Amino acid sequence: MATHPGGLTDDRPAIRTTGLVRRFGDRDVLRELDLTVPQGEFTALLGRSGSGKSTLLRAVARLDHTVEGSGELSVPDRVSLSFQDSRLLPWLRVLDNVTLGLRGPGARERGLTALAEVGLQGRERSWPHELSGGEQQRAALARALVRDPELLLADEPFGALDALTRIKMHGLLRELYERHRPAVLLVTHDVDEAVELADRVLVLEEGRIRVDLRIDLPSPRSRREPRFQEYRDTLLAALGVARPQLTH
Repeated sequence: MATHPGGLTDDRPAIRTTGLVRRFGDRDVLRELDLTVPQGEFTALLGRSGSGKSTLLRAVARLDHTVEGSGELSVPDRVSLSFQDSRLLPWLRVLDNVTLGLRGPGARERGLTALAEVGLQGRERSWPHELSGGEQQRAALARALVRDPELLLADEPFGALDALTRIKMHGLLRELYERHRPAVLLVTHDVDEAVELADRVLVLEEGRIRVDLRIDLPSPRSRREPRFQEYRDTLLAALGVARPQLTH
């Protein structure tokens, strides 16, 4: 497989794939997939189970070196990941989790700033088990953003949270995105979450992008907005869940 990592230039997209193929046995999970995600764009990726969402995310994260495949993939040097599980190390305090791997005399100050941004100031000395599920995800976001990523990959980061906490985390992620402006690729099964957060939603089907939908809604977004419902219906129809509503 051909992969060409490197820092971004002024006109280079955050993600570019050309003819990307990823194969498991005799099954092509990604089928000559072409994708461009510009710098600073928030993109959500939807698809049924087995459509190739996780395979694409792992490829973009450079975590699939042993997988058979071909095509070209270009991503920046500074890539951060956020998962459904916060993956905080239980033997490290919260600040040490956030700054893990950072180098330089300013690492601690950067970690403190990141924790303050996600509303965890004063919890620097806490152990991960002392945090609620939402607080753990906040710490995970701080860890991802403290490295000033050019690209943030988020694999269902709110999937394990209760409904109220998810709503709060949606607002926080969008706020942090507006402040830092990395490119974001969010993998989710939640159509409402995709429309609420992203400026562009892709639907992956059998390893190819079948729908590429631009979300033109002001922030903050309301699920009661008629256009929100139109986008939602369009995406649900693309996923085979509901028929699109006809406009007259």
